[in-house]
Amino acid sequence: MFKLINTLALIVGLACTAMFVYTGLTSDAMIPWVNGWMAGPIILLTVLPFAMIGRLFDGHMRELRGQVAKGFENAPIAIGTVVSVSRTGLTVNDQPQLEILFDVDTADGQSFRAVSRSLVDLTELAAVVPGAMLPVRYRPGSTDGRVVIAVDAPQAEMQAAFDRVRVAKGLVTPRQLHIAEQGLDGRAVVLALAPTGEIQGDRAVMDIDLRITRFDGTTFDLKQRKPVDGSAVAQIQPGMVVRVKYLPHDESEVVILTALNP
Repeated sequence: MFKLINTLALIVGLACTAMFVYTGLTSDAMIPWVNGWMAGPIILLTVLPFAMIGRLFDGHMRELRGQVAKGFENAPIAIGTVVSVSRTGLTVNDQPQLEILFDVDTADGQSFRAVSRSLVDLTELAAVVPGAMLPVRYRPGSTDGRVVIAVDAPQAEMQAAFDRVRVAKGLVTPRQLHIAEQGLDGRAVVLALAPTGEIQGDRAVMDIDLRITRFDGTTFDLKQRKPVDGSAVAQIQPGMVVRVKYLPHDESEVVILTALNP
């Protein structure tokens, strides 16, 4: 309704303004610009600011309702690594708007830098720091350098995007992705975690000892040597229980399911 009223007011304002200009140019009156059509410019000066505020407010309310910003509906999901964060000075319902600079990686192996302006709940500010990885929606082929945080995406879709980006970047192997997607759910206790002193890329290679409980309640032990993201180390400390995926016909490797945003 708010949009309809604004639209009608704009149409009336434009029509009256056109008549105001025409009358002012063709009138022989002493003060030709003072005429009954002055209502046109007045309407425009009144409505335009409210129309702009209305569009801005509507966009922020979509964020507050957990809906993706207009123009990004059904856009593909990528993983954005936070480069820098700053406040814009705008606050809606006590939620600050942040300008977030991302390094974005897509599931097809593309990488680019982009910016998002997003409302962030005060309780979630600690998660939006340089180095954090967040799911974002992007528009393929767009050159405006914008992305939006994928607040509308279900967890399964976000995790799938995260996994495919890791494969595209060479952080996990296709076999590990196959285990993650097709394997059975299990739980494991981390028995030991020790760095080997080796580094692959920017990840430390770790020896991980696990005691895995299968879906039927039986257990088996497994020792794996894997490169581990720095953000995942805190999730696989000795004594912790972690989710894993394994193939029942080949238990020589399991995939540890660390959270995207622990």
